[in-house]
Amino acid sequence: MLTSLFKDPKLNEEVEKYCRHKLLGKDQVMMTPGDEVVFVPIVTKGAVRIMRQNEEGQEVFLYHIYPGQTCAMALNCCQAGRRSMIKAVTEDETEIIQVPVNLIEEWFKYPEWRSFINGTYGARFTELLGVIDLIAFSNMDKQLLHYLQERAKALNTKALYITHQEIADELHTHREAISRLLRTMEEKNLVKLGRHTIELL
Repeated sequence: MLTSLFKDPKLNEEVEKYCRHKLLGKDQVMMTPGDEVVFVPIVTKGAVRIMRQNEEGQEVFLYHIYPGQTCAMALNCCQAGRRSMIKAVTEDETEIIQVPVNLIEEWFKYPEWRSFINGTYGARFTELLGVIDLIAFSNMDKQLLHYLQERAKALNTKALYITHQEIADELHTHREAISRLLRTMEEKNLVKLGRHTIELL
């Protein structure tokens, strides 16, 4: 059953009738740049990490999608008829509802859906401004701490099983710089480092 996602029973009926429920495993790639956007995901369990990726494969972390949320970038692409401009990866076992792109505009007849979409754009715009501020005005140590905190929040844990190289790839920097910053953060008792693990203190 896909119902109870919204308060409007008629909207829930359409979700039940036309949308597909899908279970995804940990670290599963849902979408990559250049993919045709045929559905917009609404997360019902777990979390999805959204990243910007260039042609060379370099990535920048943007935000997470949590239960009850959808992706503004995917919405923008489907409404503009563009291919995907982001990479989406599940943090852990995640459940999503796939809304076909042809229904995005049609469901605007439902005030609750219109409010949901507009609210998504507003929330993501604020988050993206935060990302821009971090990149443009903050030192890498603040970017790194923000990244670790967001990943930990998405996984509901204090211990991240991740390599320094993986972090460097997603923050678009060198592994040596990440390792150096993490050692400094450990000296400040912000993190505890282990083999392929980083524990937030």
